[in-house]
Amino acid sequence: MVAVGHPFDTLKVRLQTQDAAKPIYDGMVDCARKTVQWEGPGGLYKGVTSPLVGQMFFRASMFSAFGASKRWLADRRGGEASSLTTADFFAAGAMTGFAAAFTESPIDFFKSQIQYQILREKADPAFRPAFTGLGGAVREAIRANGLRGPFQGFQATMLRNVPANSLYLGFFETSKRFWADRLGCARPADLPAPYVLGSAAAGGLLYWITIYPVDVVKSALMTDAMPRGDRKYAGMADAASKLWAEGGLKRFYVGFAPCLIRAAPANATMLYTVDKITHLLADR
Repeated sequence: MVAVGHPFDTLKVRLQTQDAAKPIYDGMVDCARKTVQWEGPGGLYKGVTSPLVGQMFFRASMFSAFGASKRWLADRRGGEASSLTTADFFAAGAMTGFAAAFTESPIDFFKSQIQYQILREKADPAFRPAFTGLGGAVREAIRANGLRGPFQGFQATMLRNVPANSLYLGFFETSKRFWADRLGCARPADLPAPYVLGSAAAGGLLYWITIYPVDVVKSALMTDAMPRGDRKYAGMADAASKLWAEGGLKRFYVGFAPCLIRAAPANATMLYTVDKITHLLADR
């Protein structure tokens, strides 16, 4: 999933965070063309080491939290998974978003810092990066802000993750139950693959469609300077205000196209795989 989706994420972050007054990319295609022209094909994979290293921990925390949340809610209703209501699935998704933010935020931060370096270089020919690669980004973040360094932009990640994962995972589970009932399956685990994939893809689209403006704010904060004295934004509210001044509502949807292109296939593949493995383990 990272191999296929990361180039679209790179385009998204760069379009979201480029200077609105002096943009260097004229849309998704131009961003892709210039990325390859300036950095080679590898430029599309800038920052990929962070999610590659971190995905194991992020996905483990995310789906462990989702499973634990569903079990806790089921216990309150008698201990049976079938007793979970639609509201329970959405509540479990929200709790999952809260827990997953603690592992996802540092991963996104280091990835975004590395992806953004080319914009600093183009804005200032004299710019020299303070770090190269994931290890350098980690050292620089801790040097600048101690153990809080990797959590730059954490509040925005939390504000995005709680409602987004509520919709994402809540819709996924509700949709599977709906189609299982409609097709006469004994349980959602018996659904044919296309219905699981479709539910996951739709959930992924809902995730991004509903919270994309918050993700733009998050990217702005995560690509800001690490030293506090050099930062452009004082926090979420300040970032949102300054982004609005740059272009109103439209400014909060820059980079939306590559995000949506990635959302359906990436989330369909990921959720389908996790769902099937979970049910296989449960049936053993």
